[in-house]
Amino acid sequence: MNEAVTIDVVSDVMCPWCYIGKKRLETALASLPDVETSIHWRPFQLDATIPEHGMDRQEYLKAKFGDGGRADAIYAPIREAGKAENIAFQFDRITRAPNTLNAHRVIRWARTAGVQDAVVERLFQLYFIDGADLTDNDVLADCAEMAGMERDIIVRLLEGDADKAETQEKIALAQQMGITGVPTFLVGNRYAVIGAREPEVIAGAIAKVLEEREAATD
Repeated sequence: MNEAVTIDVVSDVMCPWCYIGKKRLETALASLPDVETSIHWRPFQLDATIPEHGMDRQEYLKAKFGDGGRADAIYAPIREAGKAENIAFQFDRITRAPNTLNAHRVIRWARTAGVQDAVVERLFQLYFIDGADLTDNDVLADCAEMAGMERDIIVRLLEGDADKAETQEKIALAQQMGITGVPTFLVGNRYAVIGAREPEVIAGAIAKVLEEREAATD
């Protein structure tokens, strides 16, 4: 059996382009049905300065983009890109800008449980469709439970500092690697696809890894 192609997705769950990138990755993988892949979701924080329990989103947008319609102008193309991927972004429902560190802790634990993709998908839905507060431990625990994880264990872990330092170290590692924007797809430890690129670009990177493997065995 051929070795699976590992794809490390560096992402933040408050990043709309990361949600779009996830859908485009899924399309890329669907175009390569005979290729085995192993997807790992890696943490990144677009803004680690947001308080632990989040902040009012309108205040956050004002601080980031200023007054006026700049935020609306920035989000307009995101809405359009989302429609193409069947994502109906509901930005108006979002009332809190989250610090996503705890969400990344849950994603880390989800990998051990074998349900990482399901948890990531649900977190995107909760934030961008439902407008949920991703700093609320009950929201995070419910998300984990829906994916098949033990809710009580997740609640207990979130109440403590389990894997907090380790998650922060992974975020720092991404920065040390020169990653400044997400999503970034690290394909086969060989190629980096930066941004929510078209499925053909992601599939092309996967194909390139396979070609190089085949050439190395000739």
